[in-house]
Amino acid sequence: MADGSIEAADLRSDKELLDDEQLRLAAEVVNRVKTEGLETIRLAFADQHGVLRGKTIVADGLASAFRSGLAMTSTLLLKDTSHRTVFPVWEDNIGFGAGNLTGAGDVLIVPDPSTFKVLPWSPHSGWMLCDVRYKDGSKMPFCVRTALKDSVASLANDGYAMMCGLEFEFYVFRMENAHLSHADSGMPATPPETSLISHGYQYLTEARYDALEDVMDDLRRDCQKLGLPVRSMEAEFGPSQCEFTFEPASPLSQADDTVLFRSAVKQICARKGLHATFMCRPKLEGIVPSGWHMHQSIVDIKTGENLMMPETVDGLSPIAGNWIAGLLEHAPESCLLTTPTVNGYKRYQPFQLAPDRIQWGRDNKGAMIRGLMAPDDKASRIENRVAEPTANPYLFMASQILSGQDGIKRNLQAPAPVENPYTSDAANLPKSLIAALERFDASDFYPKTLGPELSAYISRIKHAEWDRYLMTVSEWEQREYFSLF
Repeated sequence: MADGSIEAADLRSDKELLDDEQLRLAAEVVNRVKTEGLETIRLAFADQHGVLRGKTIVADGLASAFRSGLAMTSTLLLKDTSHRTVFPVWEDNIGFGAGNLTGAGDVLIVPDPSTFKVLPWSPHSGWMLCDVRYKDGSKMPFCVRTALKDSVASLANDGYAMMCGLEFEFYVFRMENAHLSHADSGMPATPPETSLISHGYQYLTEARYDALEDVMDDLRRDCQKLGLPVRSMEAEFGPSQCEFTFEPASPLSQADDTVLFRSAVKQICARKGLHATFMCRPKLEGIVPSGWHMHQSIVDIKTGENLMMPETVDGLSPIAGNWIAGLLEHAPESCLLTTPTVNGYKRYQPFQLAPDRIQWGRDNKGAMIRGLMAPDDKASRIENRVAEPTANPYLFMASQILSGQDGIKRNLQAPAPVENPYTSDAANLPKSLIAALERFDASDFYPKTLGPELSAYISRIKHAEWDRYLMTVSEWEQREYFSLF
């Protein structure tokens, strides 16, 4: 065009990475970047752990990234939480076919223009989420964002959609010593030393919120500038423990917002001399484990009707019963996706407002699934309290969709609700990461629904993480045995 702006046609390529609507949005983004004078664009993708990785390009390179994608080292997809590559990339076949993700070669990340943001804490920077594809632009089974899209599409083919509202618990501490000497570098590095912003154990008191308000306000304002659906901010029970809740939205938008939210919280806090962590149970005095609660309702795509509204006070709608039954049946193997770290299983303790068994109850916060449903209540929903805040949101949400959908397809029936969740005879949740891995590996559910390649890939990475954990001598072992024997 005469004014130098870009049109959708200018961004087409032979690889057909973007559809017509995405091309239109991409042209808008390129023109906005130029008009607003942005200098750099962060192109990020959510890896297997839900951690954002990517590259930063200069603004003039954005059109090319839309046309051709951006090359990314494939080993980024093959790392455990220490950032060690756990697949034998120098062999001909690492388990997914000859030449697939071998040799530390490249894959492609393709920016999704609908996710474009300007970062409030770095106002010269644009930001976009990307999907991971093979070099030729074709879909790959190891992109977690694509896996969630496929799960959403599968549910839609049955005439349903899931809406979800999120509650995140996390800690924010003062940074006392970042441990940045050369000796502190490693895989992983030495963790920082921190101190409290606020004492805990005064749940939801205004005094505790006021002590945290400066941090809460900084986080809230930047989240709102990013368009994140923040609903409330709370001072949680633990010392310096916070909770943010999100308004209901679709699974993909919530998953996208989750990875941005967690990354934003850590970046905003770090720039202010603070340390934010979504680790479930940090090894610090007086810590209360953090959870991630997901509210879920199922709607009819054609009518928008909430299908979880019961006809009677004590009843369940057919869909609600099916959905709850599916989540319960697949809970053991799903724990690998909802609680993916060694640390997360230390939250499954009785009498701690966290679940330890596979059961549901009516408005009971000790049960894994909390039923919040009433006749004529358009907000009728269930709340799954099983997850830790570190969970990969794409895999967590996919696990909920696939499990609930299976309940509908097989017309599974929910058991009676529990009234005393910590004394019931319900089966226990897995008590460790290896127990969850064994349930995941023994089940054919996720190979059939997520796909055999993605399931084997996740299992391999988490086994490597567990094996590394086993080889580390703990403080408990040193205290227990060093003097005794």
